Amino acid sequence: MRKGTRFALLLGAVPFLMLVFALPFVNRAEPVILGFPFVLFWILLWVALTPLVLFLAYKIEKKFNPPDDEEKR
Repeated sequence: MRKGTRFALLLGAVPFLMLVFALPFVNRAEPVILGFPFVLFWILLWVALTPLVLFLAYKIEKKFNPPDDEEKR
């Protein structure tokens, strides 16, 4: 596996890890942020950040592994 692909996959896994495995650690009602309990704010934050993280993973993949001439057609 190429360096860029490995890094892009690791970066793409961050939102999944934050939504699944970190959730038990942030599962509390206090503090209240923007009127939401902290756990709900955490989930909404990562739902909003996921497209940005995946876009960065795409750009990294594209930078380290440019498309071949055959794939451009």
